[in-house]
Amino acid sequence: MKQTLLGILFIVSLTCAAQDFKTPIDYLNFISKESKPISANTWKYTKAVAHSKSARKIDATRKALIKSLQAASKKIGATNGYKGDVEYRDQILAYFSISEKYINDEYDKIINMQEVAEQSYDFMEAYITTRDLVNQKINEEEEKLNANEEAFAKKYNITLSADESEMGKKMAISNEVFKNQSDMYLIFFKAYITDANLMKAVEAKDIGAMQQNASALEAFVTEGFEKLKEAKPYKNDPMLVNATKKALEFYKKEALEFAPAVADFMMLNQKAEDSKKAMDSKGKPTPAEIDAYNKTVGELNKAVGNFNKLNTKYFNDRNNAITAWNTASDGFVSKHVPKD
Repeated sequence: MKQTLLGILFIVSLTCAAQDFKTPIDYLNFISKESKPISANTWKYTKAVAHSKSARKIDATRKALIKSLQAASKKIGATNGYKGDVEYRDQILAYFSISEKYINDEYDKIINMQEVAEQSYDFMEAYITTRDLVNQKINEEEEKLNANEEAFAKKYNITLSADESEMGKKMAISNEVFKNQSDMYLIFFKAYITDANLMKAVEAKDIGAMQQNASALEAFVTEGFEKLKEAKPYKNDPMLVNATKKALEFYKKEALEFAPAVADFMMLNQKAEDSKKAMDSKGKPTPAEIDAYNKTVGELNKAVGNFNKLNTKYFNDRNNAITAWNTASDGFVSKHVPKD
């Protein structure tokens, strides 16, 4: 039978010798010592969940966090609090239990959503929202625990050190940074995924789908520029806003210049193919039909060179735009997320 966490803690409390504390400060120091690995691992997990490009790669940080939660639960759960006052102890154990359950329950959901996130804007938005809610929930539980600690300290006339909230400050700053990064990423990604669909239509030589995606891309770029007007750069750092703006400028040119040129080339190519079929279907085409066909082939041959140049230019410009945005994103996070 699978035991619950509370059941495990109950057994531990019966089988381990309770630890006595001479002063409430001794008790807080004990709690702090046992909780320190949790703070460090929560910090690592928060960063990994928020910034990893592969959710599966954060499994090691998740396991380390759960292991530290379980280890602290056993040791703290084996105490009788401070001279029988178990209120703060029970609040801590509740925090550990809720945190462990939330991390376990939500982690699989994050993995599954991350694996399909790049298929559409809606999937990506849902993934980022869920991912950020994980961080938010952990932070909320951390804030509750800090409030409980302050209540215990006040009860026993203890003045807490300012260093106690240092980890909370780091996490709060990080959440602001990642929120800003996510907002910019969604603006960028909406154009990025539409561009990817446009390229699929080009590859399939589907002029209708190509024109439809080009129109959507133009609309999303316009929408993105409007959002950028309202965006407030984090700590007045324009790095990510500027990178997003440059990416949108590329996608705008692609929608207005590249897509129509590709459509014209495809229609010319289709015209040449239709003309060839018409010629082949006749036993003896007229001189006028031959001249018309040769003219179309000549136009196509000339267009091929121009199309190849245009295609190469936009292929390179696209890669440069994506690389520049990713570089700016990594640089932005590295610059503003507090160091360990």
